[in-house]
Amino acid sequence: MSSAKRVISGSLASWMRIGITMISQLILVPVYLTYWDVTTYGIWIAIQALVSIISVMDQGHQTFLEFEFLKDGRDNRKSIAYNFWSSMWVGAVIGAAEVLLVLGFIFFGLIGKLLGAATANPVLIHQAEIVLILQMIVWAVLVSPCGLFVRVLSPFGYYARMSWWGVLAAVTTSFIPLIAVIFGADLLHAGIAFGAATIAYSIPQFIDIFRLIKKEGLKCRNSSLERGKRNFLLSLALSGKSLLENSRQQGVRVILAPLSGATALVAFSTIRTGANIVLQGLNTITNPLMPELMRFLNEKDQQRMEASFSTVWIVVLLILSPGVILLQVFAGPLFVIWTKGQIHFDPLLFLLLSMGVLVYAVAQPAMAVIRGNNILRPQLIIAAMAGTIVVGGMFVLVPVYGILGAGICLLIAEVAATASYRVIAKKWLSKNGLQWPEKMSRAALLSVWGAGSVMLAMIYLDQYKWILLLTGFLILGIAFYFFRQTLPPLVLNKVRSVGMRLLFFKKSYQKK
Repeated sequence: MSSAKRVISGSLASWMRIGITMISQLILVPVYLTYWDVTTYGIWIAIQALVSIISVMDQGHQTFLEFEFLKDGRDNRKSIAYNFWSSMWVGAVIGAAEVLLVLGFIFFGLIGKLLGAATANPVLIHQAEIVLILQMIVWAVLVSPCGLFVRVLSPFGYYARMSWWGVLAAVTTSFIPLIAVIFGADLLHAGIAFGAATIAYSIPQFIDIFRLIKKEGLKCRNSSLERGKRNFLLSLALSGKSLLENSRQQGVRVILAPLSGATALVAFSTIRTGANIVLQGLNTITNPLMPELMRFLNEKDQQRMEASFSTVWIVVLLILSPGVILLQVFAGPLFVIWTKGQIHFDPLLFLLLSMGVLVYAVAQPAMAVIRGNNILRPQLIIAAMAGTIVVGGMFVLVPVYGILGAGICLLIAEVAATASYRVIAKKWLSKNGLQWPEKMSRAALLSVWGAGSVMLAMIYLDQYKWILLLTGFLILGIAFYFFRQTLPPLVLNKVRSVGMRLLFFKKSYQKK
């Protein structure tokens, strides 16, 4: 399978997954709010966020190994296998430590406070404790090992295949607990259903993975505890970075829970649903592109590198920016219907969260350069800076402005992180005989800030929202015109080639 086909297949699988997630989210909120009260649903959301925070060391370890495998490349099977099997025992130890950490939280009676439900029914808190420990055990035994196997297969062209397994995972883990709730499941039984769903898709996936491991000659022939320890220590920088970045994603929920309570957490999470869907959609483009981008960077191929960057920025210009402007028009009334009027919609918070995603999207090419080459220190510094802005800012602003304060902190953090990633990526490219596509980057930024300005005007000039909508699309059209002028010849030739094929197909069809 060619590089283009692998990227398309991986992206298609990822878009399928995001589509399933989007549909489940649209169904999930009204269903849960029909059968559960807001407090119970808030605890359910907080459990998912806490699992993400607790497992951050495991995620950092896996991310570090993934980029080590990609740097080795498919021709260095021995090196990849040696690194992989040397690190497997570390993953097992990390998983066990995470389970013990949750047991410690339960022993000291901290779960209620962590979930923002200290005053909730003791029976509900006890159920939450069981669900949390169950999810961590499933993570340690199934999800974590599977993640390592998926990453070791990426250099061999199996990203798309593993993404399709991800589609199955999204279906089972989204809908099985939801069905259980419809049939009367409480928090505990919904958690059990979630664990059963994970087991259901993991077993056949492991069977497929082991067959591919054998096919690619990645069996365990030799390993080293010393190498595993080395990889783990180096990955701590990424774990720290992931923990700090999680403060801008799932971690916000963990912080909001004790600051504002479970009800406010539900309001923030539901308003943020659109931004999360956009963010996940963005990852469907960047994740399949990463193996190919790394190859272009290693080969110092300026045109193909710019073509990879343009793939992400075209999505920002043609899909994300116009999409958030359109959503700003209809989000309010749709939100009332979606949440059955139980949760207040804040259009300014929606704007701040949407802008945060757009800024994050523009930063993706610079982040890919730094992450793909495992340049660890800058990542840690940037994550620490952004995390400090979010966490410190929330403790100051949330008591004053409520959940709107969290949105302000998130946007400021994303702007600061994006600017930093861009500076460092430019320096790295310059040192390695490549150039940052400055004009192309500016055109993408124009679309982001143009969209933000129009959305802000819509909030305070609601009577002119349709005129502002057209104005926003005009600004985005101008930004795309300038963007198109900066595209490398490779991309323009490819677009012309696709256009000619479509025209030929149309003429052939008309003749028939």
